[in-house]
Amino acid sequence: MTGPARPFAVLPGAGETIQGPAGGPLTFKARGAQTGGALTAFENVVAPGDGPPLHRHDAEDEAWWVVEGTLRFRLGDELSDAPAGSFVFVPRGTPHCFQNAGDAPARILVLFTPAGMEPFFDRFAQLEAFDPGAFARLGADCGMEVLGPPLAVTHPR
Repeated sequence: MTGPARPFAVLPGAGETIQGPAGGPLTFKARGAQTGGALTAFENVVAPGDGPPLHRHDAEDEAWWVVEGTLRFRLGDELSDAPAGSFVFVPRGTPHCFQNAGDAPARILVLFTPAGMEPFFDRFAQLEAFDPGAFARLGADCGMEVLGPPLAVTHPR
């Protein structure tokens, strides 16, 4: 249940860390329960070459701040690079995906507005073994639809 939002600060290195679906740890900085449902924010480490399949969200806008590394994004039909310091915004309903285009792990801050995607990440982290259908199956429960394969398949470097 989401209650009223209260001000809070999360210090460096703090937050609940789980295994993320993009090959590295995901650390929640704000969950919907803390923000009155306004947003979800987390830091995510993305393994080299890794990234989610092409997908869209029915109810949430999504944004990324690239802290370290370079990501390659597909935003609708456009491809663009996003080096460290870049900000990327995707309105709900827009097909999108990304890939770590570098040889080292990338680090990003991810925002969803409003909150609502946390169950996907929580359930994904609880998987005991790799399941190629999990992204689509678990995402569907949260209003996310997988539309195609990741960039590593459709636009390999």
